[in-house]
Amino acid sequence: MSGHRPGWPFAYLGSALAAVALAGACVPASAVASAKRKVVISVLSDRADLISGGDALVAVTVPRGSRYSKLRMKLRRRNVTREFAVRRNGQYEGLLTGLRVGKNLLTATLPNGHGARITITDHPIGGPVFSGPQIEPWTCQPGALDKQCDAPPRIQYLYESTNPALTGLQPYDPKDPPSDVAMTTTDAGLKVPFIVREETGFEDRDRYRIEVLDQPGKPWQPWAPQPQWNHKLLIMGGFDCITAFGVSTPPFSDPLGGTAIPDSSQVALGLGFAVLGTALDDSEVDCNPALQAESLVMAKEHLVDEFGPISYTIGTGCSGGSLSQQWVANAYPGIYQGIIVQCSFPDAGSTGQQIIDYEALGNYFANASGWNVAQEAEVDGTGLADFANATVSAAAFYPFVEPNRTGCTDISAAQEYNAQTNPGGVRCGIDDWDINLLGPQPKSVWDAQEKALDRGFAGSPIDNVGVQYGLAALNAGEITPQQFVDLNASVGGFNIDWQPSARRMAADEPALANAYRDGIINEANNMNQVAIIDLRGPNDPGLAHDTYRSFAVRARLDRDFGTHANQVIWEGPVSLLGDPYYDNQALEAMDRWLAAVARDHSGRALPQEIISDKLANITDQCSNGTGTKLTSTLCPSSVVPVYSTPRMVAGEAITTDQNKCALVPLNRGSYKVGFTNAQWAALQKAFPTGVCDYSKPGVSQQPTVPWLTYQTPAGKVIYGGRALGAPPVSVPFGPPARDRGRGHRR
Repeated sequence: MSGHRPGWPFAYLGSALAAVALAGACVPASAVASAKRKVVISVLSDRADLISGGDALVAVTVPRGSRYSKLRMKLRRRNVTREFAVRRNGQYEGLLTGLRVGKNLLTATLPNGHGARITITDHPIGGPVFSGPQIEPWTCQPGALDKQCDAPPRIQYLYESTNPALTGLQPYDPKDPPSDVAMTTTDAGLKVPFIVREETGFEDRDRYRIEVLDQPGKPWQPWAPQPQWNHKLLIMGGFDCITAFGVSTPPFSDPLGGTAIPDSSQVALGLGFAVLGTALDDSEVDCNPALQAESLVMAKEHLVDEFGPISYTIGTGCSGGSLSQQWVANAYPGIYQGIIVQCSFPDAGSTGQQIIDYEALGNYFANASGWNVAQEAEVDGTGLADFANATVSAAAFYPFVEPNRTGCTDISAAQEYNAQTNPGGVRCGIDDWDINLLGPQPKSVWDAQEKALDRGFAGSPIDNVGVQYGLAALNAGEITPQQFVDLNASVGGFNIDWQPSARRMAADEPALANAYRDGIINEANNMNQVAIIDLRGPNDPGLAHDTYRSFAVRARLDRDFGTHANQVIWEGPVSLLGDPYYDNQALEAMDRWLAAVARDHSGRALPQEIISDKLANITDQCSNGTGTKLTSTLCPSSVVPVYSTPRMVAGEAITTDQNKCALVPLNRGSYKVGFTNAQWAALQKAFPTGVCDYSKPGVSQQPTVPWLTYQTPAGKVIYGGRALGAPPVSVPFGPPARDRGRGHRR
């Protein structure tokens, strides 16, 4: 194999030494030179401290002139030398089994006493690994072996038919092969039958699904995979941003589901990719970046142990599937090398401010008089003669935060939280689902239910204190001073149960700071390490997937790095999607882009290589909606308009990630209109602590900290997380002092 670079985690590098480069860190040249003189142990499966399920793929290199046949491998007190050998790929590798949960010391020792040791930390296959104490209650699948939902994996075979009437993949019986099996040619030019091995199983208490081209009956080992696999991985994303309290099904298709156009999962399989989905990476059942990342880390480790290391990983998904990619790529850089985001959201935390604004404004306008629909639309940011976008977005997304929302999956009405009748019940909103990340409310703001329970509900990172709703509309003369005053005096906010409140909503601390640190608010400060193709169509509006969000990520990249050259936006006229052919076209383009990066051995930093190695024909573009590129620029605003949000009307930039603004005193001279004394007095009452100054960073606004863990070694919660730090590497050792100089032979 060729074209592998040491800057990507879980990469198959053709060298055991290079495989120590995890979490996006490159191996320094000095380390390479030093390692040539030492024994080095590399855990290829994953970070050595994040192993799960009792298995780990390991490689060892020895100094030049040393013989692998003389190397002795020891796991704790057990001799595991027989599990290692020089494999067909030329590397000395072994698949360790029987790791105990907790720390496992692995040593490699030469006859002269020189060697290396590394501690491999194993976690239960049912989790958690780093996401913290698991959500309860939880409903396992029928037949689960234990309360962690463990069960043996299930293997079945599928195939693509030559019959055009049979779309998708069909069941395949190796004992009775069908006669209509299609052939496929991989991206390496290998022509093989389009037969797919599908494995489904349970990790982290929920399902995973892995598919790959397979030649049934032929051997497959991680160091000697079947040749049709190209060592690339495509991860399929889901939708929404909700919660579910039991096992579910992994996402495994594009938004259109491969109806008229082949699904990108099937296209990728035919090229030689492995394709993976995990239920917990589906935002429709889990809207928690740490838990999504954990499920992917565990599934990727399992794939490596079974099939061999991965060259690079591409994600794809629309709506909640884009959200999961973008905040995971930022909070856990290296899980993805490229992401294809469609009808995209940057995160749930900053998106939340728009949704609560829509809900609050909708509540106000429902009872206010003297407003016309066009004026309402000027306040909500669309400027159109309707309030459809706000209405649909609030109706679609506001229930996601409500603790007693209707249809809480796997939770009965008797179990569900009710402030009056069951205050200790299950709170189904995404804030409480993410309590490990956000932390509980401080005792100083507990409501009656929290005081009675003697524990805080999850804090909220959402705030509207000081927000001047309709400011731009006021200054433009679209609304009157009296309307502006009445709106801001009456709009109110929400309490901890997300019920309307006359008071503005103040974000909790430390939840606000934690939301930035852990990536619930995606600051994009680590997203220069990933290639991005954003697929975008018009929101129309009223489809709740606003176009501005693609440009919010672009603006955050520009702010953080002075460039957005690692992101391209493909637009088209088809609602939300841009172009139904984009899924497969973007996969092909992203593959070419990442292959170019993989071939880059210049030694430059990874973000520089991603930008420099982007092919000349991978640019912003506009299509005709049926697969034909029209221009290498964005579509005109008449095709894909970009509307504002209530916060942008209030003065926030398109970055829209200042969840709690810095405040300045009211200044009568800062407005382009005049107020009566009575109106000014009403504004002073509405804004007793001041109004938003969006020229300053938001309160507690800070970069996302990569690779946080939310649990101690003993499994106790760490609210807000703690950085894992650099991945463990092996430590060399020499012979005991008494043995030195005795002339041990190699």
